[in-house]
Amino acid sequence: MSDSLEAFGYKQELKRSLSLSDLLVYGLIFISPTAPIAVFGIVYNAAKGMVPLVYVIGLVAMVFTALSYMAMSRAFPIAGSVYAYAGRSIGAFAGFIAGWAMLLDYLLLPTLTFVVCAIAMKTMIPGIPGWAWVVGLLAFATLINYLGIEITARINAVLLVLQLIVLVIFTGAGVWALMHHVGGVQVTLLPFYNPAVLTPTLVFSALSLAVLSFLGFDAISTMAEESKDGAGAIGRATILSLCLSAALFVAQTYVAALFAQGRTGFPPGDQTDAAFYNIAAMIGGTPLKFLAAVPGILFGAFAGALVAQASTARLMFSMARDGKLPRFLAHVHPERKVPENAIFVVAAITLVLGIALVDRLELLTSMVSFGALLGFLLLHVSVVMHFIVRQKSRDWLRHLIAPMVGFAIVAYVLWNAEANAKTAGLVWVGVGCVIYIALRFLRKEPQAGSLPL
Repeated sequence: MSDSLEAFGYKQELKRSLSLSDLLVYGLIFISPTAPIAVFGIVYNAAKGMVPLVYVIGLVAMVFTALSYMAMSRAFPIAGSVYAYAGRSIGAFAGFIAGWAMLLDYLLLPTLTFVVCAIAMKTMIPGIPGWAWVVGLLAFATLINYLGIEITARINAVLLVLQLIVLVIFTGAGVWALMHHVGGVQVTLLPFYNPAVLTPTLVFSALSLAVLSFLGFDAISTMAEESKDGAGAIGRATILSLCLSAALFVAQTYVAALFAQGRTGFPPGDQTDAAFYNIAAMIGGTPLKFLAAVPGILFGAFAGALVAQASTARLMFSMARDGKLPRFLAHVHPERKVPENAIFVVAAITLVLGIALVDRLELLTSMVSFGALLGFLLLHVSVVMHFIVRQKSRDWLRHLIAPMVGFAIVAYVLWNAEANAKTAGLVWVGVGCVIYIALRFLRKEPQAGSLPL
């Protein structure tokens, strides 16, 4: 395995200890099985009650991106993910912009998840300010990541089990309530297909929400140099985490949607924000509402922040190793085999952003997806450039049609993103361009991450 890494101009520095199951847990944690809880009301209103349909559409849409990740992770088993793929397939500038764009997503995601945790904890202990929760949770996550990837993997597994327990309890209580006709609810397929309100416009509107719900599965590729089963495990874990997350999303939202029958939307404001929690109260009273509102969010959000910090550190490590970021970020701890400087820099940035934006959840949410979507666009272009243009592949389905469809889906979602998100994202890309030009001026020799192969 180290020989294959050396073929790309690198030596093995990170510890190869992650199995397929570790990678799968990592992907599930990043997506978060309990993610629909917080946004159920918003998605319900946009989809006119057909929330499970939204997640089915999301799975179909994201499969094309997952297939592109699968192809490129086999071709380039390197920790840099889209940064490495675009840099080696399209060119150095495209690689830098891809990495820089993904950094926007990865840097904001830990901040967003810690802010969500703080909001959840304030509902339980209102006397402690939100920023204090951000600081405490961030310190704990940083310590876990610093201790080594194996410790992080074990904590991920525990947090995933806790999330699944929450979902099992909610789903079990929902089935029991259905069997006893609580609230007069009946089993129906209307949450999947309601011909009275289903239109092409609604489907395309739902597509944007659906794609954004699955962001995070791509982070598995940043662990390529720590996978003990090679690039094949990266690809399999990517597809499996996407499909399993979709199944969990569909199951929990179908049960919840059944108890919202008779309506195609919730009133704006608190009724929309608390839709899932109120349904949980209808099914199982205050205890089930508490379970969904606090442990359900806390376990998922903290777990997501933990893996987001780890992924961001690996992306920074890869870019710094190639001279695209300051070299000290490429330092690896000699015993723990983790990019320790990158981990602490990510923690410092998250601390500043978390304290500054602890009361700006809506702004954070609108910005966090831009970088990932731009990175996905360059990923699909990388597949075509590497396999069709460079390798002369004639596997038109996998190497041309699938990435073209994936590109079209992501482009549509990005085009319809909120204006604030697009503005902030374009400013971030502009800053990246300035940094790239400055680095080229200061360092003219080619870097390993951009050498054509």
